[in-house]
Amino acid sequence: MATLAPPSSTPTKGVPTAPPVGQTHSRGFKTTDGTIYVSQPFRTKSSKKLRALITFAPRKSHFDTTNELSGTNEFRGFFTLFWMSMFLFTLRTYITSLETNGYPLNFAFATMFSRDAVTLAISDAVLVLTTGLCVPFAKAISKGWIRYYWSGVVLQHFLQTLILFTAVTWTFNRQWPWVQSGFLTLHSLVMIMKMHSYITINGYLQFVSISSQQVLEELRRATVDVGGWDEAMATAKAHREELDAANASISTGSESEWTPSITPAELNGNAKTSAYASVSTANALRQRLMDISANSKISTPSVELPEFSSGTSIDHNESATPSPPSPHSLVDHPDEKISAIATEYTDMESELTSSGPKYVRWPDNITFKDFTVYQLIPTLVYELEYPRTDQIRPLYVFEKTVAFLGTFALLYTVTESFILPLTPTPDQSFFRSLLDLALPFMIAYILLFYIIFECICNGFAELSYFADRQFYEDWLTRRLHNHRWNSTSWDEFSRKWNKPVHTFLLRHIYASSISGWHVSRSTAMFITFVMSALAHELVMAVVTKKIRMYLFLLQLIQIPLIAASRTPAIKRNKLLGNIIFWVGLYAGFPLLCVAYVAY
Repeated sequence: MATLAPPSSTPTKGVPTAPPVGQTHSRGFKTTDGTIYVSQPFRTKSSKKLRALITFAPRKSHFDTTNELSGTNEFRGFFTLFWMSMFLFTLRTYITSLETNGYPLNFAFATMFSRDAVTLAISDAVLVLTTGLCVPFAKAISKGWIRYYWSGVVLQHFLQTLILFTAVTWTFNRQWPWVQSGFLTLHSLVMIMKMHSYITINGYLQFVSISSQQVLEELRRATVDVGGWDEAMATAKAHREELDAANASISTGSESEWTPSITPAELNGNAKTSAYASVSTANALRQRLMDISANSKISTPSVELPEFSSGTSIDHNESATPSPPSPHSLVDHPDEKISAIATEYTDMESELTSSGPKYVRWPDNITFKDFTVYQLIPTLVYELEYPRTDQIRPLYVFEKTVAFLGTFALLYTVTESFILPLTPTPDQSFFRSLLDLALPFMIAYILLFYIIFECICNGFAELSYFADRQFYEDWLTRRLHNHRWNSTSWDEFSRKWNKPVHTFLLRHIYASSISGWHVSRSTAMFITFVMSALAHELVMAVVTKKIRMYLFLLQLIQIPLIAASRTPAIKRNKLLGNIIFWVGLYAGFPLLCVAYVAY
């Protein structure tokens, strides 16, 4: 039922995971963009320098044919069985219709949703082009013509509201059927979420930039007490040299030659990108990942992990262009006050630069080209830089295109033959209507889910060189490495089935409510549910031309259901939780249809 899924406070960054097959000497850490593997130090035959290999593996969707984990899943045969069954079901439907009506399929539904198609296409194009207003808006913010807090925030929300109001009013003006109205409204919401994230992130970075300059001025004033800026820099440099000498003497006695059982080339075959790093760099990264892993149990970290350029092996001891920003020299100053201020300044400056491989710095990112790429990338959260692939695979795009067309044909058949003819009326039995529509709606939901998240999102990701393909998780309960198709609660399902929207709500509503309004996690979760429910109800109001608030109430009912699923009786009985979840999902779609159409 949830199209806009409320987030959970459960963190996902930094969780240790097992390395891929063959990589027995690396520890893997899951990140938001993929998995980082850091091997133990080793020496190669060509070099006596002690180095470590760091590999970055982008995430793939579960139904991707190149996903090794899905290929080894013991339930993979049911995926084939499902599509074979759907093909036989569709073939039988066509033959039955041909024998009964003289034609295999009625195209009344096609006639309806193709109505005014040119106007709809032009309207959608205008909607997309309108989002380009974000670029001059962000440019004005970066130049200081508009202070984001709070003039920019007010203007931003006014612009978003105006676009949404115009789109909804246009659908009523054109008197479109439910397909056209629903599509334009949903796409308007998507575009508004993209605009919101783009302006919010750039506005926040303006605040960080101003704050960093204020901290730098504070740092300059603090050095006055120790002889001035130049004297403080010289002292920090000398202190750094002392620390490096001490660390070198310790590491010389502890390092021993170690030879990996597999070569770096073999490691690189299991991951998308790789890089060689010095021992100190690898140890620092390993420690950082371990710290994130430990802290993730008690909080939601916002640490950005490094990304590596595709198909390139570099030695981090050598100079590379571009390179990440270096810590401020005064971080090494022996005076704790100066060191603390310099550390704060370094942290702020690091927020203004992406984590690689291009190390994009704000406000250099504010261009129409960058915004166009962001629009093509299937994500609702803006970043200075995304994990990228190094090429477009034509066969992959062809595969997703064929999958889209075939799945859409199945979806059309189910809708035309088993949903529209059974559209409920007030004089029909309520429970009979639920029984008639439950199975067709569930099949239609699964097919629509596959079209959007596996075909469309992966297709656009391939065309835009976007490496992170985890647009959904597998609605399952993870216990070590045992995977079971077993969502046992609504919050688990809502976190996993729609990752782009979940990520947006997590960052821009849930986390923003906590940091900006200083509310509790429970209150932030309630705010997120209400915003999600209102968006759902808006779509239903546009589609049905009615305001009934049924979907809004069903969304809010999930809150006590989530609380009930966390009781010991249900948490211990996974089967009971799974049954409750599937019964709710099975009943929700036909219940909404009957409620909005017949009443």
